[in-house]
Amino acid sequence: MSIGVTLNGAMHDRFESILSEDALRFVAELHRAFAPRIEQLLIARRDRQAKLDTGADRFDFLASTREVREGTWKVAPLPEDILDRRVEITGPVDRKMIINALNSGANVFMADFEDANSPTWENNVNGQVNLFDAVRRTITFDGGAKKYALNDKPAVLFVRPRGLHLIERHVTIDGKPARGPLFDFGLFFFHNAKEQLARGTGPYFYLPKLESHLEARLWNDVFVAAESALGIPKGSIKATVLIETLPAAFEMNEILWELREHSAGLNCGRWDYIFSFIKKRRADASALLPDRSLVSMDKAFLDAYSKLVIQTCHKRGVHAMGGMAAQIPIKNDPAANDAALAKVRADKLREVQNGHDGTWVAHPGLVPIAREIFDAHMKGPNQLERLRDDLTITREDLLAVPTGDRTENGLRHNVRVGIQYLEAWLRGEGCVPLYNLMEDAATAEISRAQVWQWLKFAAPIQWADGRNEPLSRDRLKTIVEEEMNALGERTAGGRFGEARAIFEQLAGAEQFEEFLTLPAYDRLLDT
Repeated sequence: MSIGVTLNGAMHDRFESILSEDALRFVAELHRAFAPRIEQLLIARRDRQAKLDTGADRFDFLASTREVREGTWKVAPLPEDILDRRVEITGPVDRKMIINALNSGANVFMADFEDANSPTWENNVNGQVNLFDAVRRTITFDGGAKKYALNDKPAVLFVRPRGLHLIERHVTIDGKPARGPLFDFGLFFFHNAKEQLARGTGPYFYLPKLESHLEARLWNDVFVAAESALGIPKGSIKATVLIETLPAAFEMNEILWELREHSAGLNCGRWDYIFSFIKKRRADASALLPDRSLVSMDKAFLDAYSKLVIQTCHKRGVHAMGGMAAQIPIKNDPAANDAALAKVRADKLREVQNGHDGTWVAHPGLVPIAREIFDAHMKGPNQLERLRDDLTITREDLLAVPTGDRTENGLRHNVRVGIQYLEAWLRGEGCVPLYNLMEDAATAEISRAQVWQWLKFAAPIQWADGRNEPLSRDRLKTIVEEEMNALGERTAGGRFGEARAIFEQLAGAEQFEEFLTLPAYDRLLDT
């Protein structure tokens, strides 16, 4: 194209309307203005990590922004349609999922181009087609035996673009691959922002993987530029930032400050936060975690950070959203189903009693349960009046490590989940039910990061035969082989060989790979 944009992906039905010259020109303008800053911010991430690894830096609240933390400012008022967000559902951007999620009875549906989406070209652009129709409420899906359409009261739509670290290799701008988040945000905003405002809602987003207030400043500048380019009133965009990295936990006030005209609050992205806790403290043997099942939201660093989210957001007059319930209904085992739902109820009760303004679920079947809990304990649309001045969360609290065992069962579970999720992701599926939980890229990251951490520090493992000995590379290789054999004949098909190779490479690497989706993206088949 004469606008400096080259498309390298196949053009399917309706792709030309989404990838119009005007839309791509808008994306290219954002890219030229902000891609260099994204690259600088990614370099800053690497530089800080190097200092953390050598002890030249440490996690703490910033002295340079003390005035922001101690100030009495608040974010801009929220639109009426997102004052009550007590139940939110998340999921990928495939057509049937969008309809079911919007119809689920949740207050909000977050359509996810990131952790729940395998970023094939077809998934990404079809996702934009699907959301175009969803905004206009014309979206339908013919499932053969059943046809799907929106009901009269669909959830409010939020969209999560990809993280700053990801590219869209099928689009080059001035010879460089497009930045994934600018591509996702730009296309959706260009096609839908005015339509959403005309319908009494607005362009609402979730921002993933932020590590600093400078990254929030980047996004705020992107929003201002986008609003100006399309003649949309400044502040129309509202964005909730996922606090899902350890560095961001020390800059919550600063992140809200940077986005104060565009902020819709913060969310506890619990799974990525556990992954980040391991990743960012990769050189710290004192940060060894127990089995994933024991790293729960009521303990140590997770309890501290979730309460700090509430205290920070309510001080600034904006929502503090709780975390994901990854359980899914278990149809053929009533006892197991009851046990799973009891965990959901306990988790949501903890959140609402602590002061969260809403929560996340991964399955429509959990919406009524979450709503029941929040309705019983949150009589108004939110809990912004609960300032939680009784809490004092310290640096040490945010770094506290939960106690518990590291077991052979926990290790094997990590191997099973990590490899099976990667295999599905390589086939274009980003959200996968495994062992009665809805797994996405974040939980796969925990799986491979824990194995890496235990291997690096020769962490003692409680083996099934009663021994308490460190994990070795040879033992890990044997366990991977045994778990693949246990999956049976289906490993002969699909992409299990590649998934296993990626998992073993990442888990056994000398240097920690920042994101598993980076090397995996090189193997992702174009569809």
